[in-house]
Amino acid sequence: QVQLVESGGGLVQPGGSLSLSCAASGIIFSLNTMGWYRQAPGKQREWVATIASGGSADYADSAKGRFTISGDLAKNTVYLQMNSLKPEDTAVYYCNARVRTYPWYSASDYWGQGTQVTVSS
Repeated sequence: QVQLVESGGGLVQPGGSLSLSCAASGIIFSLNTMGWYRQAPGKQREWVATIASGGSADYADSAKGRFTISGDLAKNTVYLQMNSLKPEDTAVYYCNARVRTYPWYSASDYWGQGTQVTVSS
Protein backbone atom coordinates (compact mmCIF):
# COMPACT_ATOMS: atom_id res chain seq x y z
CA GLN A 1 0.00 0.00 0.00
CA VAL A 2 2.85 2.38 0.81
CA GLN A 3 6.30 2.23 -0.73
CA LEU A 4 9.40 4.04 0.49
CA VAL A 5 12.42 4.39 -1.77
CA GLU A 6 15.75 5.59 -0.40
CA SER A 7 18.77 6.80 -2.30
CA GLY A 8 22.10 8.44 -1.63
CA GLY A 9 24.14 5.94 0.34
CA GLY A 10 27.71 5.08 -0.44
CA LEU A 11 31.30 5.08 0.72
CA VAL A 12 32.80 8.17 2.32
CA GLN A 13 35.96 8.91 4.25
CA PRO A 14 35.83 9.86 7.92
CA GLY A 15 34.94 13.52 8.27
CA GLY A 16 33.08 13.51 4.99
CA SER A 17 29.42 14.12 4.16
CA LEU A 18 26.57 12.22 2.57
CA SER A 19 22.97 13.07 1.85
CA LEU A 20 20.15 10.53 1.88
CA SER A 21 16.76 10.94 0.26
CA CYS A 22 13.49 9.09 0.70
CA ALA A 23 10.23 9.35 -1.20
CA ALA A 24 6.95 7.75 -0.17
CA SER A 25 4.26 6.72 -2.61
CA GLY A 26 1.06 4.69 -2.67
CA ILE A 27 -2.11 5.08 -0.66
CA ILE A 28 -1.44 7.99 1.71
CA PHE A 29 -4.31 9.82 3.39
CA SER A 30 -2.02 11.54 5.88
CA LEU A 31 1.63 11.30 6.77
CA ASN A 32 2.32 11.92 10.44
CA THR A 33 6.09 11.62 10.55
CA MET A 34 9.03 10.56 8.44
CA GLY A 35 12.38 9.60 9.78
CA TRP A 36 15.57 7.61 9.58
CA TYR A 37 16.81 4.58 11.43
CA ARG A 38 20.02 2.63 11.01
CA GLN A 39 21.31 -0.85 11.69
CA ALA A 40 24.96 -1.72 11.98
CA PRO A 41 26.20 -5.30 11.58
CA GLY A 42 25.43 -7.33 14.68
CA LYS A 43 23.41 -4.54 16.28
CA GLN A 44 19.76 -3.69 16.65
CA ARG A 45 18.12 -1.09 14.50
CA GLU A 46 18.32 2.32 16.16
CA TRP A 47 16.50 5.58 15.65
CA VAL A 48 18.45 8.46 14.09
CA ALA A 49 16.07 11.36 13.44
CA THR A 50 12.41 12.19 12.82
CA ILE A 51 10.56 15.08 11.29
CA ALA A 52 6.87 15.72 11.94
CA SER A 53 4.25 17.11 9.60
CA GLY A 54 4.52 20.48 11.34
CA GLY A 55 8.24 20.58 10.61
CA SER A 56 9.61 19.88 14.07
CA ALA A 57 12.64 17.59 14.16
CA ASP A 58 14.15 15.32 16.77
CA TYR A 59 17.52 13.63 16.81
CA ALA A 60 19.26 10.82 18.59
CA ASP A 61 22.20 12.00 20.66
CA SER A 62 24.56 10.36 18.18
CA ALA A 63 23.15 12.53 15.38
CA LYS A 64 22.83 15.88 17.12
CA GLY A 65 25.10 18.55 15.71
CA ARG A 66 26.18 16.42 12.75
CA PHE A 67 23.01 15.28 10.97
CA THR A 68 20.14 17.41 9.70
CA ILE A 69 16.75 16.00 8.76
CA SER A 70 14.55 17.98 6.42
CA GLY A 71 11.67 17.35 4.12
CA ASP A 72 8.27 18.22 2.85
CA LEU A 73 5.76 15.77 4.21
CA ALA A 74 3.09 17.31 2.01
CA LYS A 75 5.21 15.98 -0.87
CA ASN A 76 6.04 12.74 0.95
CA THR A 77 9.78 13.35 0.94
CA VAL A 78 12.47 13.41 3.59
CA TYR A 79 16.21 13.97 3.51
CA LEU A 80 19.08 13.35 5.87
CA GLN A 81 22.22 15.44 5.53
CA MET A 82 25.08 13.76 7.35
CA ASN A 83 28.27 15.70 8.09
CA SER A 84 31.43 14.88 10.01
CA LEU A 85 30.82 11.21 9.46
CA LYS A 86 32.58 8.68 11.67
CA PRO A 87 33.34 5.00 11.11
CA GLU A 88 30.73 4.19 13.76
CA ASP A 89 28.09 5.74 11.49
CA THR A 90 28.56 2.80 9.14
CA ALA A 91 25.21 1.04 8.83
CA VAL A 92 22.25 0.36 6.61
CA TYR A 93 20.01 3.41 6.85
CA TYR A 94 16.26 2.87 6.64
CA CYS A 95 13.59 5.41 5.88
CA ASN A 96 10.47 5.23 8.04
CA ALA A 97 7.07 6.79 7.56
CA ARG A 98 4.05 6.74 9.86
CA VAL A 99 1.13 6.78 7.47
CA ARG A 100 -2.62 6.74 7.66
CA THR A 101 -3.76 5.14 4.43
CA TYR A 102 -7.46 5.88 4.91
CA PRO A 103 -9.20 8.27 7.32
CA TRP A 104 -10.83 5.40 9.21
CA TYR A 105 -7.52 3.59 9.73
CA SER A 106 -5.03 4.27 12.47
CA ALA A 107 -1.49 5.15 11.42
CA SER A 108 1.00 2.40 10.66
CA ASP A 109 4.75 2.32 10.18
CA TYR A 110 6.26 1.64 6.77
CA TRP A 111 9.90 1.03 5.90
CA GLY A 112 12.18 1.42 2.93
CA GLN A 113 14.53 -1.26 1.73
CA GLY A 114 17.59 0.45 3.22
CA THR A 115 20.67 2.08 1.79
CA GLN A 116 24.23 1.27 2.84
CA VAL A 117 26.42 3.99 4.31
CA THR A 118 30.07 3.07 4.83
CA VAL A 119 32.52 5.42 6.50
CA SER A 120 36.06 4.22 5.99
CA SER A 121 39.46 5.43 4.89
